Order: sequence, then C-alpha cells, then structure tokens
Amino acid sequence: MGDVSDLPRNAVNRAIKLASLPLGFAGRATLGLGKRLGGASAESVSAEVQQRTAEHVFRVLGGLKGGAMKFGQTLSVLEAGIPEELAAPYRATLTKLQESAPPMKAATVHRVLAADLGPDWRDRFRSFDDAPAASASIGQVHKAVWHDGRTVAVKIQYPGAGDALRSDLRQVARLGRSIGALVPGMDAKALVEELHDRMVEELDYRMEADAQDGFALAYDGDPQFAVPKLVEGAEHVLVSEWLDGLPLSKVIADGTKEERDHAGLLYVRFLFSGPARAGLLHADPHPGNYRITADGKLGVLDYGAVARLPEGLPPSIGQLMSRALAGQADAMLDGLREEGFVKSHIDLDPEALYDYLSPFLEPAMVDRFHFNRPWMREQFARINDPRRPGYSIGLKLNLPPSYLLIHRVWIGGIGVLSQLDCEAPFRDELERWLPGFTT
Repeated sequence: MGDVSDLPRNAVNRAIKLASLPLGFAGRATLGLGKRLGGASAESVSAEVQQRTAEHVFRVLGGLKGGAMKFGQTLSVLEAGIPEELAAPYRATLTKLQESAPPMKAATVHRVLAADLGPDWRDRFRSFDDAPAASASIGQVHKAVWHDGRTVAVKIQYPGAGDALRSDLRQVARLGRSIGALVPGMDAKALVEELHDRMVEELDYRMEADAQDGFALAYDGDPQFAVPKLVEGAEHVLVSEWLDGLPLSKVIADGTKEERDHAGLLYVRFLFSGPARAGLLHADPHPGNYRITADGKLGVLDYGAVARLPEGLPPSIGQLMSRALAGQADAMLDGLREEGFVKSHIDLDPEALYDYLSPFLEPAMVDRFHFNRPWMREQFARINDPRRPGYSIGLKLNLPPSYLLIHRVWIGGIGVLSQLDCEAPFRDELERWLPGFTT
C-alpha cells in the first residue's frame, strides 16, 4: 500500500474518501451482477465482492486514520454481532486495522521527533528503528533503545492528525443530526459534543502520558497485569517501556479454551478494577491494545482514551443492574430516567423495557457465563431488526454524554469477550468491582 507521509487534511477530500465506502460497495455489487449475468456462480461472485470490499475498507479507513480509522477499529470489535456469512470475509481485514496501517516515511518520523524532543533527539536513544512496529488511529509505534539501555516503544503522532480528526468529527456531527431526527429518545447533539471533546483529548500525548503513569503506579508489581512504565511524554511523542507478549487477536484466533477463558477473565478484571484502583477507566477495548505476556499476565497498551473517574464507577450502574436482576421493572425504569437514559417526554412500558434489556443481564445471572459469537449476534439482531419488538424500544433510549466512554467499554468489551468465545465467573467480578451491585 506504500508509504504515507501525511494525513489528508482537506475536509472535502476526506469526506469524498469516506463516501467512497458505500459507493464502492455499490459499484462492486453492480459489477458482480454483471458477472452473474455472464454465467459466474452467485457464490463465487459474492465471495469476490465481499473480499474486494474488505480490502477497500482497510485501504480507505487505514489511509485516512484519524476518526475514520477509529470507526474501523470499532467495526473490528463489533463484527462479532454481524451474521457469520457476512462477517467472515471481513474479519481478517478488520482485525488488521487493530494493529496496522500504511506507515509514515522515515523523514516524517524524524521531523516529528525533532519538533517534540529537540534537534538532538538521536542522543536520547542508543538505537531507533525507522520501520514502525505497529500503527494506531492517530499515531504509529517504533521500537528503540533508550539511552539508559531500556527497550522502549516510541509512539509518534501522524502530522495533520488534529486536522483529520476534526474533519471526521464534523462528518460525525452531520450524521448525529440525522440520528437525532430518526431516534426520538436520543440527545444526539450533546452526545456528539462529548465525543468531540473526548477524541480531541487523544491528540495531546501529554494527557495520555499522565493516564499511563496513573495506571502504571496503581498496577506496579501486580501479579496479573503488566502496564508499561512511562519514560518520556511530549505533545506528539510518547516513550514507554517495551512490552512483549502474544496479541489478544492471536488468542482469539488460535488460543485453547483454557487460554481464552484466562484472557477473558483478566480482560474483564482489568476494565472493572481500573476505576477503583487508579480512578481511571481504560476506554479503548479493542484487542490490539492487549497482550498476554510470557508469564501469563495481561499486558495493556495505549492509554489515549481514558475516562477519569476519581470516585470510581458511578454506583447508579450497579444499582440499576440489581433492580433489573430482581425483576423490579418499575424501579429500573425510574432509575434510568433519573440517570438520563430515558428522557422525560418519552413514554415506555416498564415490562417491555425489561424484556428488551434482560438478555444483556444474562452474564450477571449465573455463576459462569459463556460469551460467544452466536449469543452476540442474537443480541444485535434482536435490537437492530425493525421486525422485532425491541427495535422501537431502542429508539426511545438515550445515552447520557457522561456515560459515553463507559458505554463504549461495556459494548466493546462484550464484543471482545464474544470473539474470545470464553467462559468464566464474570458475576464475581461485578460483585467485587461494581459499586451498588448485589445479587
């Protein structure tokens, strides 16, 4: 796919590229119809169209990076909810978005390092590998050796990432207005504003450095988790200790049942324990941010998306779950209204709402729960199919802006656990770490 030295900065250019996704699919579908008329089998044509579309998704989203690539990474987490016959051709391509994208040229990398670390930046390193070891949505990672001999990961932000991200967010804002018209229960404008503020935070690596330092201190010496220690933090460059390990995506693809169960339990434990132990919630749950180390720990990378919760998770979450588990439909609806999940002007039948939400409570109803793709697909079909009763109920629910990152972790985490196809005593983790939760 070649090198890229910069992000496309022009809003019109980026909008055209984003628009090419559905247009490109339509064009390939038309081409496929022509091949079928020419005698090719429907099965072979469908496979070819899906494969080409998957490659196009990676090329466009990966090349644009910014908010567009973050959207692609979200797709790679939530693909567990897509019907298997549609998801299979895209799975490998979307997984690539979690850890790779077209690289910057070495000269561009050097310019960013000089701007943030000074013209003598090379003196800080014993060695620096110009070839990136990994790529993320707004930056890429290089392996290096710090001047004191430590192997380090150097995260470097793509030039123009701020312009690209803001351009993407303007596109999202337009989409948000459309959603607001279609979903009567949602305050889309407030949600988009919160999304904007949280994503813009990720542009300043000094904030990420502060969050990573907080996690590293809270989990220092932990027998189950490995958080790389911060070495140096600047606005566009972040240096931290290198962490080796097996990517979680490999565990998903090739892990034994024991390995997948172990990874799933540690994954949930880290997400839920963060607010209690560090006052922080790691809010980027896709598998590319996790490793299983040689000694069986869960290693955690990338602290750009973090919810700052100095008081821990809101007790209201646990209390609402407890009411629902107890079958208190009226009390559950009252609590959802109090927290802003149901707007005051929206009418909802408590029992219908309970029926809509109860399947999501299954992991908390039993001592051990088995997350898997079929279960995840059923939940997505149930709430996204206009022919099912739950569809209209979902349109009446609102996501309060203060819960944006918590919701992202909750839904994304379920997607990762379903990909892991893992079984563990997850209810115990809720009882241990979720304030207000009792069963």
